[in-house]
Amino acid sequence: MLIAIAGCGIAGLASALLLARDGHRIVMFERFETPRPLGSGLIIQPTGLAVLRQMGLDHATVAAGSRIDRLFGKAIPSGKTVLDVRYAALKGDEHGIGIHRATLFGLLYDAARAAGITIETGRTVIDAPLQDGGRRFAFNDGRSDGPFDLVIDTLGTSSPLAPPTGRELAYGALWASLPWPKGFDGHALEQRYVRASRMAGVLPIGTPPGANEPQAAFFWSLRADRLQTWRDTGLEHWKGDVRGLWPETSGLLETITTPAQLTFARYAHRTLMQPVADRLIHIGDSWHSTSPQLGQGANMALLDAYALATALQQHKNVNEATAAAISLRHRHVQIYQAMSLLFTPVYQSDSAILPFLRDWVAGPLSRLWPAPALLAAIVSGFIGSPLRALDLQASRSTSSPSSSSSSSRPTGMA
Repeated sequence: MLIAIAGCGIAGLASALLLARDGHRIVMFERFETPRPLGSGLIIQPTGLAVLRQMGLDHATVAAGSRIDRLFGKAIPSGKTVLDVRYAALKGDEHGIGIHRATLFGLLYDAARAAGITIETGRTVIDAPLQDGGRRFAFNDGRSDGPFDLVIDTLGTSSPLAPPTGRELAYGALWASLPWPKGFDGHALEQRYVRASRMAGVLPIGTPPGANEPQAAFFWSLRADRLQTWRDTGLEHWKGDVRGLWPETSGLLETITTPAQLTFARYAHRTLMQPVADRLIHIGDSWHSTSPQLGQGANMALLDAYALATALQQHKNVNEATAAAISLRHRHVQIYQAMSLLFTPVYQSDSAILPFLRDWVAGPLSRLWPAPALLAAIVSGFIGSPLRALDLQASRSTSSPSSSSSSSRPTGMA
């Protein structure tokens, strides 16, 4: 089958690798002249690592990143611990991997090039009409290509191949990748909150490409409509705000010498009602996107790619296969989209009531049985049993409560 993939990100590269190893002919189209990732740090959860294991990239991912055993957050000024999620609450040696997006991208991209997958750059896809018994790609320069037996849309939240839906969230975040600071837990995501309107976080992400030492992803929550005010007030004024919230970040802030080191990321909550059409499927953020509060974006993309590869093994008809792929992922996606709607305002909003309930009710209750295991399962991505649906296994030593005890891989995979 001749398959075209729009976008050379995590979802696109994972799909290309899985499908190429099953014998499909793959052509990827990327708008940048040199493919590159967008963003800073992320956490590969046990669900995403299960897919990377099937691709033979788990060891490289673990080696390049930093093991995460805990997510920990305090409210300021009370000092109350309002978030304390430990992977050890789950059975098996479950954990996350803090990693720079560029590192994960590099592992997938290098594997795709080694597999001989065609990647055409400088090609901005604007449409994918049905024509000549397949779908063609139309590009912004007036050219076209195809027909293809199947088109996979991985262009993200603003994909021109998907109808507009959802909404942009009021809050985004400033991100920077900085040298790892002293005094922080090298195996934890640490956060501080003032209500839900101010939040800072430090995540270990290993040693990214081009770096000579371990780094941290540092982020600062910010309303999008206050971004210009942040720029106008200046870097030093902002550093004072951060130090007031979290004095221990002083050493980290000293390494920020220009606003150019900080990138503002906007988030959107959207879910396509119809993620498939004739010879077309939307996966990853093109299908579903949320805020990063639950840390599932890259993991969801990897699971979507694996589901598509699995479905194409099981169904000869391309439209039956894409429908089956969505069916394999639908329940998990629905659950986490709903949880994102629930949790995001608790940590990023102008509400005064929600963070009060978080700090004085939910925080204490979260330490009582069975909350620790439930929270760890939520963060790990296990709610909804996504691995069981794909016949995947979590940790090598034992399966999670929500995963199957057996594992399989697409035909022809090393």
